[in-house]
Amino acid sequence: MILIVATDAKLSKGQAKRLAVQAQGGMALALRPAHAALDGDVVFAAATGTSGTEPGVRDLIEIGLIGAECLARAIARGVYHATALPFPGAFPDWRGKFG
Repeated sequence: MILIVATDAKLSKGQAKRLAVQAQGGMALALRPAHAALDGDVVFAAATGTSGTEPGVRDLIEIGLIGAECLARAIARGVYHATALPFPGAFPDWRGKFG
């Protein structure tokens, strides 16, 4: 799975990397198992800097927390809105099985 989390905060390259690491925790909130040995999941972070202010340490922690929660919600929404493949014997979609 390839994921991206974006913010309008003004982040350095190192801060953006840390945001990606924190946001990856959102996969653990949404997927079981998360971070399996051969899954190849990756999270990228983007920062536009349009807010104009440099965030403090507490702000960086909160941005990472919110990034993880948003990423988890995005995964859940993707699963909910996915449709089953259109051939006989395909696994059912979530709404078809549980909805």
